[in-house]
Amino acid sequence: MRAHTLRRPQFSPLRYPGGKSALYALVNSSVRANGASGGTYVEPYAGGAGLALGLLLTEIVESVVINDLDPAIYAFWRSVTSRSDEFMERVRTVALTMDEWHKQRQVYTQPSSHSDFDLGFATFFLNRTNRSGVLNAGVIGGRDQSGPYKIDARFNRDTLLERCRLVALYSDRIEVRNEDGLSIINEFAGQEKTFVYADPPYFEKGSQLYLNAFAAQDHADLATVLNERATTSWMLTYDAAPEIADLYSARRQYDIGVYYSVRGARKASELLITSDSFVLPDGFAAARVPGLPE
Repeated sequence: MRAHTLRRPQFSPLRYPGGKSALYALVNSSVRANGASGGTYVEPYAGGAGLALGLLLTEIVESVVINDLDPAIYAFWRSVTSRSDEFMERVRTVALTMDEWHKQRQVYTQPSSHSDFDLGFATFFLNRTNRSGVLNAGVIGGRDQSGPYKIDARFNRDTLLERCRLVALYSDRIEVRNEDGLSIINEFAGQEKTFVYADPPYFEKGSQLYLNAFAAQDHADLATVLNERATTSWMLTYDAAPEIADLYSARRQYDIGVYYSVRGARKASELLITSDSFVLPDGFAAARVPGLPE
């Protein structure tokens, strides 16, 4: 794919493993090419929702649907959109210490003993203080804080407060859902001026990164739903596993390179898969996976 020069806006308060901010230019252009400008952008597997916020805050779309089945991620988005002032006050005042990290980790690992708001903030706190933003990873710098970076290395209060403020400003145009991604696709795929971008958990390493990782049947079920809606407009990205290519063998597939930050910068091969009616934007050029439909 040729280099896109459109600047990637960074609006999400979360760091997210496998985040797709590098695809902002492509998704931005695709929203326009598929007639969804000023409409609704839908992420059935939102995670950090960086693309959704980028499109909304730059007024490319009128509204976004942020869905995540993970109750902790859902609790974060609900908290930062519906109780913004309280959330920002905690960002402003929370101690960045190992004692606090242990408290927040206890909230995260025992959610039934705490409120949804506390779970949402604990999710945010661990995301910003754990290695690579992985919620079940260790703290930056190690528990003895002997590493070259410390617990506060990715917790710039001013930057995070500004991102939370922007989310709050647009909160009436953000719909937060906690449903199975298939239900969201069934509901929104095919609606007028609606753009569905599915970015499910990785096939090969999802269990290392996500608490709600997919089993093989989950990947197959998603493929069934999307393949049945080939005449609606959707795009999908996956790690380039042969099993995934086989599940979507009747669809167009492109090999794209995306940079990730998990466990050091590396360039990973990834598949872009589109529905039959999906319009690729002008200037898009990527290697087609051979032997598949034109």
